[in-house]
Amino acid sequence: MSKDSALTKIELNPSDANVMVRFVGELNENLKFVEKTFNVKIFQNGNNLKIQGSQKDVNLSADALERLYEAAGQGIEITKETLHLYIQDSFQKDKSIETVIKTPKKSIIPRGKNQRQYIENIFNYEVNFGIGPAGTGKTYLAVAAAIDALLNERVDRIILIRPAVEAGEKLGFLPGDLSQKVDPYLRPLYDGLYEMLGIEKTEKLMAKGIVEIAPLAYMRGRTLNNSFIIVDESQNTTKEQMKMVLTRMGFGSYLVINGDLTQIDLPKNIDSGLSNAVKVLKDTDGIGFTRFLSRDVVRHPLVRKIIDAYEYFEEKVKTK
Repeated sequence: MSKDSALTKIELNPSDANVMVRFVGELNENLKFVEKTFNVKIFQNGNNLKIQGSQKDVNLSADALERLYEAAGQGIEITKETLHLYIQDSFQKDKSIETVIKTPKKSIIPRGKNQRQYIENIFNYEVNFGIGPAGTGKTYLAVAAAIDALLNERVDRIILIRPAVEAGEKLGFLPGDLSQKVDPYLRPLYDGLYEMLGIEKTEKLMAKGIVEIAPLAYMRGRTLNNSFIIVDESQNTTKEQMKMVLTRMGFGSYLVINGDLTQIDLPKNIDSGLSNAVKVLKDTDGIGFTRFLSRDVVRHPLVRKIIDAYEYFEEKVKTK
């Protein structure tokens, strides 16, 4: 072992053999992935691991392995996505206390400082804004929090809202009836519900009106009591539509408004309702704001680089 090389040992005490199976992965693929990511060597002997590499790499890989082992012990399946999330956390070295949101089909763990702050804000404030790039978990975590609130009887229903295509919601050119026109734009919301509740339970709740997914135009004139309301893609609302949504909230309700101010699809002469609301409400007590960055993206690592490249290019254009 070279002078700049370090060796550390991790002793594991799994409650049953399945924990180790989930932890190491098929043919030890999880351990191999950690080895490759951190440029270390991992030696397994039963429930004991030895990690060899530079001190920094050994520390980071040990942190990632401990997080993965904890997740395996909670029954969480270690997928490629899970591996990326835990490794991203280890690089950030943010070891805050984790909040686990348990839904019928899976446990949801916020990743990184901003995701954790977002969930804490949702638990602490009745109105919240989540602002940042696609892929940072804004909608997914909000849906998880909504399901948690519903199953724990803090609300009576979940209402998921999204502006369809553009602020004017001009869907007439699309084929089919209204449901067929609108469904494709609400699909990300359906996907989250199906993944956490299952298709059958989701459809039963929708049939009873306990879960409602609707385009923004359906909200006008309504007062929503005892509801968990999520507005997705809110950067594509007008100022008037945003004000309308904010004033639909009734007693016993929670409102989460998400959007990405870099992906506004409105005509150039129309201001985004999300951008305007942030300016108007920034100093209002009782409203939470979480701003996500490219480093919070939990999709493929290249997505973060793409977002950064676009931001860098746009800044260069502005300064010319």
